[in-house]
Amino acid sequence: MALGALIGAYQEDDSGGLRALLPLSGRTLLEYQVRCAAAAGASPIVVLVERVPVALQDAFERLRGEGISVTPVSDGLEAASRFEAGAMVLLVSDGIAPPSELLAELAALDEPTVVTVPDDGEHDRFERVDGDSRWAGLAVIDARSLGSTAAMVGDWDLPSTLLRRTLQDGAARLPLAPGSSEPLLADEAGMLDDFDRRLLIASRGARRDWASRYVLPIAEEFATERLLETRVKPDALIWSALLLTLGGAFAFTRGWLAAGLVLLVLSTPLDLVARRLATLRLRPLPARLLSRMMIWPASGVALLALGWWIAEAAGWWALVAALAAAAFAEAARVERGRQEVPGQIWLFSRRNAIILAIPFAIAGAWPLYLAVIALYAAVSFFYLQHIRHRIAVD
Repeated sequence: MALGALIGAYQEDDSGGLRALLPLSGRTLLEYQVRCAAAAGASPIVVLVERVPVALQDAFERLRGEGISVTPVSDGLEAASRFEAGAMVLLVSDGIAPPSELLAELAALDEPTVVTVPDDGEHDRFERVDGDSRWAGLAVIDARSLGSTAAMVGDWDLPSTLLRRTLQDGAARLPLAPGSSEPLLADEAGMLDDFDRRLLIASRGARRDWASRYVLPIAEEFATERLLETRVKPDALIWSALLLTLGGAFAFTRGWLAAGLVLLVLSTPLDLVARRLATLRLRPLPARLLSRMMIWPASGVALLALGWWIAEAAGWWALVAALAAAAFAEAARVERGRQEVPGQIWLFSRRNAIILAIPFAIAGAWPLYLAVIALYAAVSFFYLQHIRHRIAVD
């Protein structure tokens, strides 16, 4: 069944601006609402707005630049005309910041449903439905109901009237349990701060190596917060990480060891930041993104380039150590796959190997680093083999 979305963007906040333009995740509340609806599979996405100030038009243009089509309308009849007959419509009230997972749950429903919260002091700003519950600002309605309501609504508040008619027609209710992830109704910027922080924290992925868990979080957090406010695309960061890695490999072939290491260190948080930006913008990176897949072999090229340069001074064993490290690292990657294993953060990884090089570079002990890294990769591989064998036996 076709699914669309209708989002309100006409009510003013406490400062006289539009609630839809309140800042959230480096953009506006409206952009977050639209991204949630798009991630849930809604199309078309219609925004009900009385006037379109420059800031709102800019938000529409940014969304279109991301490939999300948004249609602004000025009245209910025009809104109703944008949806197919028989389609289900996600209704998002003005000023509502919905959890994306809740909107996705609503999108999977095939009957009109109204989301409710308890009628208590914590939710007294939400519209009352009855003596026990209030409207959480989210619902699934059918396009026919939208059309008939728009025809008679006049100057009344369309979402509120839709809510009443949908309930009168026997719509199901989806009550949110206390403590569950709830929509937030905001009419001033400060009210979104906690919600914004929760989104940022939720975007943190699993830290699968000690470098990302203990060394890079500050840089990752700083870069993520700053880049959220820009038009930088996540895949551009992945390409930057790949180019920095290849640049480090080239620097090693010229003997510029310090410069090569700096380039590699700069590359380490970029894929983490890219994934978080994609998560926060509700447009996850493809699982098999070419640029991301190429970072691992490019890192191997950098390791071999370092071994080749060190071998000219320290002897052929340095190149053998680099080759052994690369071979064991690849074998460990294949052996591990996506499986979670005990103590995995201490095993060999691209980021761990790069960060580990810093103290050896400061001491000028590059040959020793190659020996240590080869041993590190070998121990990681044999440990993973042991774990896989134990799992197979059990």
